[in-house]
Amino acid sequence: MRIVGGKFKGKRFNPPVGKWPTRPTTDFAREALYNILNNRIDFEEVVFLDLFCGTGSHCFEIISRGCTDATCVDNYPGCLQFITKTAKELGIEANLKIIRADIFKFLISVRSSYNLIFADPPYGLSQMHTLPDLIFQSEILAQDGIFILEHGTENTFFNHVYFREERKYGDSVFSFFER
Repeated sequence: MRIVGGKFKGKRFNPPVGKWPTRPTTDFAREALYNILNNRIDFEEVVFLDLFCGTGSHCFEIISRGCTDATCVDNYPGCLQFITKTAKELGIEANLKIIRADIFKFLISVRSSYNLIFADPPYGLSQMHTLPDLIFQSEILAQDGIFILEHGTENTFFNHVYFREERKYGDSVFSFFER
C-alpha cells in the first residue's frame, strides 16, 4: 500500500493484512476518491472520521494532504497497533486520534462533529444499510459535511434521502451522502 498524494506521496507501508479481517481500499480507488475530494473540500480545514479504519490508509492519506484533525475507529487491536506504529514513523501522532470501539456503539456515544466521515465496513456486513441513518441520526456529521460509504456492488443507496451520488471502481463503490 502507498500514500497517493500530499507530503507523504509515494510512502509505502506493508500492513500484515493477510492475517487481519480487513479489505483495504485499493490505491487506484483511493486515488480516484481523493481526486474527487480535492475539488470539493479544503483538506486543511477538515475534521475527519474514519470508521472501520482497518490499515488507517485513509487517515494517512488525508493527513498527508493537510488535515490536522483525523480520528480512526476500529475494533481490531492489530489494526490499531499498526496505525499507532505507522503514525509514529510518519511523525503525525498529534494529528491522529486512534479509538478502539465497536462502530455502532461509538456512533451512539460520540459527541464530536466531523465534516468528512468515511466508512469502509466489511462488504458482507448485515447492518450495512443502517450506517447512513446512524450517521445522520447521531448528528456527528456537520451541517455542510460529507459522508462517504465504501461498499460492494451488491448494495445500492439511491433511495436514501441524503444520497447524492456514487462512484464505482472495480468491485468497490463509494456512495456520497449530504444533508
